[in-house]
Amino acid sequence: MAPALSPATPPRLGRVVETGLYVDDLDRAAAFYEGVMGLSPMLRDARFIAYPVADTVLLLFLRGTGDEPITLPFGGAIPPHDGTGRLHFAFAVAAADIEPWRAHLQARGVAIEGEVHWPKGSISLYFRDPDGNLAELASPGLWANY
Repeated sequence: MAPALSPATPPRLGRVVETGLYVDDLDRAAAFYEGVMGLSPMLRDARFIAYPVADTVLLLFLRGTGDEPITLPFGGAIPPHDGTGRLHFAFAVAAADIEPWRAHLQARGVAIEGEVHWPKGSISLYFRDPDGNLAELASPGLWANY
């Protein structure tokens, strides 16, 4: 029998499985995430695109299409969700790949809006996707767990 947890102690979390962004134009977003970031979709429909990124999934939802629950053909439903505003997320990159990424982004006309050299040696490059979301490329050392 498993030990009982107190109501104040939550069970342990694993990794983040999905990160969702909301976009105004799926084709425009796909051109950026596939053409600039080098991602390949594993699933796409009129409402969203799912991209595998290492051990997680980046989901791009067409803004305004998640106002109603999505009933799944095999059972169950996904509750409504949507978002507005400029969100933030970060991709992990090797320290040796910061300069190649800088050159890659600049060659594709993607402006680097910010750069931080963190106290423990990590470097972050910040840029926007076509919907204004703030993307970050971060090398190891940024956080205690990365």
